[in-house]
Amino acid sequence: MKNQVEFSVYGEHALFTDPVTKIGGEKLTYQIPTAQALKGMTESIYWKPSIIWVIDEVRVMNPIQTESKGIRPIEYGGGNTLANYTYLRNVHYKVRATFYFNKNRPDLSGDWNENKHFSITNRSINKGGRRDVFLGTRECQAYVEPTDFEEGEGYYDSYGDLDFGVMFHGFNYPDETGGNTFESRFWRAVMKNGVIKFPRPEECTLVRKISDMEPKMFSNGQIQTADSLYDEIFYESGE
Repeated sequence: MKNQVEFSVYGEHALFTDPVTKIGGEKLTYQIPTAQALKGMTESIYWKPSIIWVIDEVRVMNPIQTESKGIRPIEYGGGNTLANYTYLRNVHYKVRATFYFNKNRPDLSGDWNENKHFSITNRSINKGGRRDVFLGTRECQAYVEPTDFEEGEGYYDSYGDLDFGVMFHGFNYPDETGGNTFESRFWRAVMKNGVIKFPRPEECTLVRKISDMEPKMFSNGQIQTADSLYDEIFYESGE
């Protein structure tokens, strides 16, 4: 299938929050991006409810460095709290991602056009994404460019194996799994010579239920007026 794309994403700061550190109001970043964060970046570049993005692998190009900042969180009830956030600095990643048709949405089968989605995604990458792209959190602006995944010299190319322990992988949403629960996935992350290969969502064995949730349904009329018409124009015009 013609459904795999590659892109480069980089920025001054990134914050892939370790959920354990959120409890006290502080935020500490993971050392590497999660599959869910990379999926969010890819969906900001291009997404439709008729497709599901799966992150295959990411290549870490720059050395892993952290930087702490004193942040004043927004408190709607007043207050003058100072929190400490630890960010990654000067990050650069190369991402390889694949899209699949969402078989749990047969009502959108009319939009299962592989060539259309592949072409629009690559044009969107060339333009830096259709929506704003962030490296974990909104204050960490990201920049997107087309790339060759294997090209260029990365800092960890000859480093060997680096184990990051058990990490958050991503969320299981009902509209993607066909179920009625919202779940979180975890896995043991290992980087080999700068490359992290992510397991597919269904291959993750550490899964925890968060809550019951029903899939969000769209009518054909909503899809046409909200997104599909624009996509058809974007695809046919070649812009």
